[in-house]
Amino acid sequence: MKKMFLAVLLLAAPLPAQTVAQPVLPAWLAGTWAMQDGANWADELWTDPRGGVMLGLSRNGFGPDVKSWELTQIKTRKDGSLAYIAQADGKPPVEFPLVLISAEAIEFANPAHDFPQRIRYWRQGKLLMAEASKLDGSEAVRWNYRPVVPPRDQVE
Repeated sequence: MKKMFLAVLLLAAPLPAQTVAQPVLPAWLAGTWAMQDGANWADELWTDPRGGVMLGLSRNGFGPDVKSWELTQIKTRKDGSLAYIAQADGKPPVEFPLVLISAEAIEFANPAHDFPQRIRYWRQGKLLMAEASKLDGSEAVRWNYRPVVPPRDQVE
């Protein structure tokens, strides 16, 4: 009888709450990045994670001309998930929820947006790779950035 009572107690006891790990901001993205392909060029800058957000900005151009620019952020939402928010050329911001994260890659998607619908960043050694595409990967535009040492970090 005691064994049965103990078994019932164990079955009736509430299970300990399980914690689900929340994604962390991609610190490996922080820095100043640049790419050059002939006269085409692009720059991307990301702040270190702080206060649940990373701020970014990018611009690209041809020769001496800026063709487009974008203000971005990767932020921790109230529910603990991450989202990428992009505001291209001063247009209203568009949110892309997180769909994939690993130690060296992150991907966001918004199927309702015209283009891009998917935004990916990943590291290949010291290089930062970025891609904007349709959800299925079509119409992909890629950037292969090299790290740039900001003047404040250069040793004289």
